[in-house]
Amino acid sequence: MPSFDTVCEPNMVEVRNAVDTSSKEIGTRFDFKGTSAALELKDKEITMFGDADFQLTQVEDILRNKLTKRNVDVRFLDIGKVEKIGGDKVKQVIKVKNGIETEDAKKITRLIKDSKIKVQASIQGDAVRVTGAKRDDLQAAMALLRKDMTELPLSFDNFRD
Repeated sequence: MPSFDTVCEPNMVEVRNAVDTSSKEIGTRFDFKGTSAALELKDKEITMFGDADFQLTQVEDILRNKLTKRNVDVRFLDIGKVEKIGGDKVKQVIKVKNGIETEDAKKITRLIKDSKIKVQASIQGDAVRVTGAKRDDLQAAMALLRKDMTELPLSFDNFRD
């Protein structure tokens, strides 16, 4: 039975490279000299440090630019609130989304069932497996998901015939 998995996984190597190049640019830029502007990556969290909210938006802009150049979708970023730390310093935590949350997985399965395409969708942990009798039906389901689920950077893997 032909099938494929719908997943939401960023390329963490490219994310790390983008954070590293952003850190280098922050270190060399004239407007960041003598400030506490910095980026830090731990597991799947990017922490931005700065002296003010304005500086955090500049650091975020640099990061988004580097991620885009490395073909990492910026929809993977889940930007948190600005927090004050000692003195006049601020930080902001950005979580890198990995996997499809249960609410989004339910939306995907409901979307596929309501479309009347002859395929079945089942939730498999943090992925959604779609199976069907014909390859064309699976490709139609992929096109439907790309068109209607624009808020998630979905990718498809394990396509089996």
